[in-house]
Amino acid sequence: MTIVLIAIIVLVFYIGLRRQRLRHRQDFILSYVFDPSIDRQLQHTYPHLSPQQRQQVLATLKDYFLFCVMAEYKGLGMLSMPSQAVDEAWHAFILSTKAYDRFCRRAFGYFLHHHPAETMLSPTQATKGIKRTWNLACQHEVINPDTPNRLPRIFALDAQLAIANGFIYHLDCMKANHQESYCGSHIGSGCGGGSCSGDSSADSGCSGGCGGGD
Repeated sequence: MTIVLIAIIVLVFYIGLRRQRLRHRQDFILSYVFDPSIDRQLQHTYPHLSPQQRQQVLATLKDYFLFCVMAEYKGLGMLSMPSQAVDEAWHAFILSTKAYDRFCRRAFGYFLHHHPAETMLSPTQATKGIKRTWNLACQHEVINPDTPNRLPRIFALDAQLAIANGFIYHLDCMKANHQESYCGSHIGSGCGGGSCSGDSSADSGCSGGCGGGD
């Protein structure tokens, strides 16, 4: 009986520590101030964006980092990056090598590797990494992932900001009938293969995204 009680206490303590670490990492990401060089790089790459729109891209990059933290906490595997604009901001952040390394250690506990963004395998077939990102983004914005009434911000951003060669998603699958656009409402219910990679890989294939640890 004593051993069982001790085991329960240890388990409760462990769960409490994990939740506390999760909150600390989330708070750190939300309060983090990006170096102005990232905004300048976005301005150079997308000169048509206003300062407010560039800040929207950076805020969505924070969303993605929050998804990575939650994926690690839940043991979901690795995530794909569904936005070209956010991927560009992520790449610009990585160029500040020391700052990015410090950020990663505090936000994730390991260095988060970057790979080029990837979208769905076809207009209606999502990779596993995209599906995980979709589900976490929907949870973050209180959207039903199976029957969404709108797109999560990270999936809607490229179209909203008219990003050249961006990844365009539609809720109406009739509009996603060519190579340049994808059916968002199929992500939560469809199936597909593929992955993204970090320090290690859990799935076959290659895509842009977060995952892995030291």
